[in-house]
Amino acid sequence: MLFSLFSNPISFVFYLIGLFIAITIHEFAHAWMADRLGDPTPRLDGRVTLNPKAHIDPWGLVVLLFFGFGWGRPVQYDPYNLKDPRRDGAYIALAGPVSNIILAVILSILLYLFNLFNISLLSIIGLIVFPPLILLNLTLAIFNLLPVHPLDGFSIVEGFLPRDQAAEWSQLRRYGMIFLLLLIIPIGSQSMVSMILRPIMQFVVPLFIPSFGGGGIV
Repeated sequence: MLFSLFSNPISFVFYLIGLFIAITIHEFAHAWMADRLGDPTPRLDGRVTLNPKAHIDPWGLVVLLFFGFGWGRPVQYDPYNLKDPRRDGAYIALAGPVSNIILAVILSILLYLFNLFNISLLSIIGLIVFPPLILLNLTLAIFNLLPVHPLDGFSIVEGFLPRDQAAEWSQLRRYGMIFLLLLIIPIGSQSMVSMILRPIMQFVVPLFIPSFGGGGIV
């Protein structure tokens, strides 16, 4: 991604702005849900905000720019403040990917409406700005739904499994970083995570971006 700064600086700027927005929305949703479920920790940490400074991890951003994989600042919450720590923890985890999908849906609808009513200036702006933002939000959502710790999907699965199975599932947490590295390290020409995400994105993206052949989600 960083190398596109020299080949296409305008595209790089839009991509970077979209990245900030996607990460901010994602982490804010985690914090908002934890706060909503009764834990004041994220609010006390200043995380229930849409200010990107509260959610962007500088090192995570640098690694992402160089290697295409990074992270935001994780939202901390105290499970002892939740009525049902396991179930509510799953809701907190789910809030992040869902927020990115909701934003992608809203942008897709706006893009469709701009084209439908032939609002030329907005259509041009939308076609430049919205597609990369939609792609980033969808990628972030789908990637985080993978059931590997520390991704959100792991906690989501744990929260909705029966208690005994959830306890067994939780034992895999210690191996999460190993599994994650195996997913993102390239094997030959591509990584395992690319092989998983590519067909999903090829199916999903045309539903959100008309120019990809699906006509939008409306």
